[in-house]
Amino acid sequence: MSTPAALHELRGLSMGTTWSVKLIAPVSALIGLERGIQAMLDQVVAQMSTWETDSDISRYNRATAGSAHVLPAPFAEVLHAALALAADTDGAYDPTIGPLADLWGFGPAGARTRAPAAAPLAQARERVDWRRLHFDPLARVLSQPGGAYLDFSSIAKGYGVDRVADWLLAHGVADCLVEVGGELRAHGRKPDGSAWRIAVEQPGREDEAAAVIALDNLSIATSGDYRRYFEPSSFEHTGGERSGAPTGCAHRYSHTLDPRTGAPIDNAVASVTVLHERCMHADALATALTVLGARAGLAYANRRQLAALFVLREGEGFVTRATPGFVARQRSA
Repeated sequence: MSTPAALHELRGLSMGTTWSVKLIAPVSALIGLERGIQAMLDQVVAQMSTWETDSDISRYNRATAGSAHVLPAPFAEVLHAALALAADTDGAYDPTIGPLADLWGFGPAGARTRAPAAAPLAQARERVDWRRLHFDPLARVLSQPGGAYLDFSSIAKGYGVDRVADWLLAHGVADCLVEVGGELRAHGRKPDGSAWRIAVEQPGREDEAAAVIALDNLSIATSGDYRRYFEPSSFEHTGGERSGAPTGCAHRYSHTLDPRTGAPIDNAVASVTVLHERCMHADALATALTVLGARAGLAYANRRQLAALFVLREGEGFVTRATPGFVARQRSA
């Protein structure tokens, strides 16, 4: 007699943060499912983590000018999506931002004690330009123009969520909620038939939600600096991301960098939440909209008919602005 399926939660570590999966499955299947989930995430790390010196992305970043690299299919898929978004946002999103992330203390090079000087900042900015990359998506061949440093920290977690969700669906798990470092994707229903409902945190009010969304065949990702930032007097590490940042400055530095200016963003956006069928796209779009800011970001989201929620600073508090697509999803919750 087979064991009936029930709701279970599996947990683990990956990408410098935690993962969790709630799913309906027999107890006898849990060990195999946990191993499969971890294997999917380990593959993403092995290909796309700049924190691993032997990853595919790290080897590319160290490669000599003029060299050509045949990328693994997952790596190529993520790069293709990142470059398409870079082109569509005129560089507000840029996967070659690695030199700036390291310079500001947010990358593998480690935390900085002060803001970078003008000369190294100018040198890093010269290396950041997605248009320098020559990529053939069909052959999966990427050339190294010299000094190009890819950083997928704003898209890899979302892609990891997709890999896990797709793997679970392919292995007969139709009801699941997958989370990696705060990015989520859900399918099916809970055992009582209700939807997976996700609360979007209200900045400064942990017991209050800015919105509640029902997820089914849908992903949600948030980018924001109200919990991830650094002030002059200290280093602060939150949310599971490996980070560091400059101190000794006149104001706090957001962990989100603007590739166009070479500096942390300095706008009214506290956070942006995006809903999308693919978590990879939700993850990257949340970052892009945060960089674009309230006016340009909302305009872009509306043009592209995105479901997005902006939490904006206003005086000592916060206000929210939602696109029609987000409002429609919120009502369905």
